[in-house]
Amino acid sequence: MALSQVDMRDENGVALAVSVLKQRFGERLSQSASLREQHGHTTTWLSNQPPDAVVFAESTEEVSEIVRVCAEHRAPIIAFGTGTSLEGHLNAPYGGVSVDLSRMNRIVAVHAEDLDCVVEPGVTRKQLNAYLHDQGLFFPIDPGADASLGGMAATRASGTNAVRYGTMKDNVLNVTAIMPDGAIVKTAKRAKKTAAGYDLTRLLVGSEGTLGIITELTLRLQGIPQAMSAAVCSFPDIEAACRAVIATIQYGIPVARIELADELQIRACNAYSGLRLAESPALFLEFHGTPASVEEQAKEFGGIAEELGGGDFVWETHEEDRQKLWQARHDAYFAVRGLRPGADVLATDVCVPISRLADCVMETKADLDRLDILAPIVGHAGDGNFHLSVLVDTADAKEVAAVEELLGRLAKRAIAMDGTCTGEHGIGQGKIDYLEAELGSALGVMRTIKAAIDPLNIMNPGKIVRL
Repeated sequence: MALSQVDMRDENGVALAVSVLKQRFGERLSQSASLREQHGHTTTWLSNQPPDAVVFAESTEEVSEIVRVCAEHRAPIIAFGTGTSLEGHLNAPYGGVSVDLSRMNRIVAVHAEDLDCVVEPGVTRKQLNAYLHDQGLFFPIDPGADASLGGMAATRASGTNAVRYGTMKDNVLNVTAIMPDGAIVKTAKRAKKTAAGYDLTRLLVGSEGTLGIITELTLRLQGIPQAMSAAVCSFPDIEAACRAVIATIQYGIPVARIELADELQIRACNAYSGLRLAESPALFLEFHGTPASVEEQAKEFGGIAEELGGGDFVWETHEEDRQKLWQARHDAYFAVRGLRPGADVLATDVCVPISRLADCVMETKADLDRLDILAPIVGHAGDGNFHLSVLVDTADAKEVAAVEELLGRLAKRAIAMDGTCTGEHGIGQGKIDYLEAELGSALGVMRTIKAAIDPLNIMNPGKIVRL
């Protein structure tokens, strides 16, 4: 019989760990109810499960010390960056200690000639890019929220630039991490490639804090392109927009961003961000390169769009105008609230092979109509990834049941199309039940790894795999 959350909670061990850490860290450890609730915060409809205490760490050595104390007393540990994760990653179902890494926010080094940098986990992507700008460099991973880079690595974040620059797994060269026994481990050197031993970097990137806590990262950088051009192109229907994405990728046009938004999302963006776009499905695009190559990419895409009924291009070349356009896309989550004031917003995502994108989106739209659910669609469509912002009254049991049916059908549909139940949000608590259907016997290997590295099950327990 599975143990309940109460059964797995060691009240005495947690209390002892908090007491020891309070003596060591003084005012940097808080048991304030509001702060604990903030650190258990989740933007899903999962219940808030706050930790017993929050401790603010300021160095790798301090994180190691915190972990050693928690390991001694078998107290759970949950790492916290900026709190923008979406699948209950930060909840503390068995209580324990939340380790807040926001004060570890130094940019340790920038190696411009090698196109890499070393940062602490609390550095946010906007902070890093502001620092790099005058050196003609930028870090391309852009999940929308100004997330911490440690959290982005832990959840294997992606975002609008992934179609050209990849995800966090492609842009982290190495990490320093604190293992469950408090040991400090560096997973690799700064070389761009290595064949030395197991790939511990990739093991920790995406592990959601269940194997260790990242306290330093070496990241790949890119040179700022000579020219950038952004556009919004409207389409007669969502299927035509999806077909345009598929053709763009299959023709090899090196688009930097290609984002899908349905008519509901466009309506919300117009109202929230002061845009005047046609209220029909649209693609947000950005092209990077030399002035000549950017012009050529835009021309090639224009030909594809024309064949599929696209038109009403809105082009922006000035940085300020481009930023306004992309800020509207990044504010999609907040914009949809205006479509149904007072409703909760549940964000979810799936990812399928690009050839199945149109099928998956259209079948999902049919589900939304049948179940009478309001859920605008946006997506990093260039890699087959799309999101629903489900507007739901969580006090209405019938509506909640309909949303649960939608979520289950969406995840199973993506998996059946040889896709994934989560393109970039991660598993956390919210999608743990779909992992076996997606990975089969590989889930057993994951459990073996988790049990071997974290035998006490203190590192963010209850996430990704159940032991």
